[in-house]
Amino acid sequence: MDVQKLSVIVPAYNEEKTISTILTALSEVKLIEGIAMEIVVVNDCSTDGTVAATEAYIAAHPDQDIRFYQHEVNKGKGAALHTGIKESTGDYIVVQDADLEYDPRQFNILLQPIVDGFADVVYGSRFMGGHPHRILFFWHSIGNKFLTFLSNMFSNLNLTDMETCYKMVRADYIKGLRLKENRFGFEPEVTQKLSRIPGIRIYEVGISYYGRTYAEGKKINWKDGLRAIYCIIRYGLF
Repeated sequence: MDVQKLSVIVPAYNEEKTISTILTALSEVKLIEGIAMEIVVVNDCSTDGTVAATEAYIAAHPDQDIRFYQHEVNKGKGAALHTGIKESTGDYIVVQDADLEYDPRQFNILLQPIVDGFADVVYGSRFMGGHPHRILFFWHSIGNKFLTFLSNMFSNLNLTDMETCYKMVRADYIKGLRLKENRFGFEPEVTQKLSRIPGIRIYEVGISYYGRTYAEGKKINWKDGLRAIYCIIRYGLF
């Protein structure tokens, strides 16, 4: 029997300070059921030392299954994820931001419903369960709940956290989608399109969240929220 594999896509844009730390954290994760892990790093034309830091880490750890792809121009997070999905070879795919807001040790929480045969997609919710959550911005939480509510209206799902980075998906499902959004519209687009696959089984589990402030490097802003509303309506109706 072939060993199953989880592909972890790491989109990176100006993450010089954290990329080595997140790659180290990923290397220390032991997945359940003997599932292997490949790491697919996609540099979205960073202007800092992200490339040098990533290449140095790969050179120092030749035993790890890491592949590194680069965009020659900055295209956005969604575009980096498109590249990562295309290049992934695993049975399951999940995104791991390079900014340390999510803990890869919790991959097994997301994997469990899949390997147990219940789920095809598992969302890691920052708003359910008894895991640690850093307390940050009131209006961000209101905005997130509104976007999730709006998304649920169009998808007929009852998610608590549509915008979560942690969406673990069977590779054949996500590779079969025609994804268009190149920036932060990826999350609402993929949610609407996954919800329309006949017979798909979507689950949600609680995860930890160690959010960043803008001073610490957070990049999403109110314009991305407006784009998310547009994407929910566009892909929810058409």
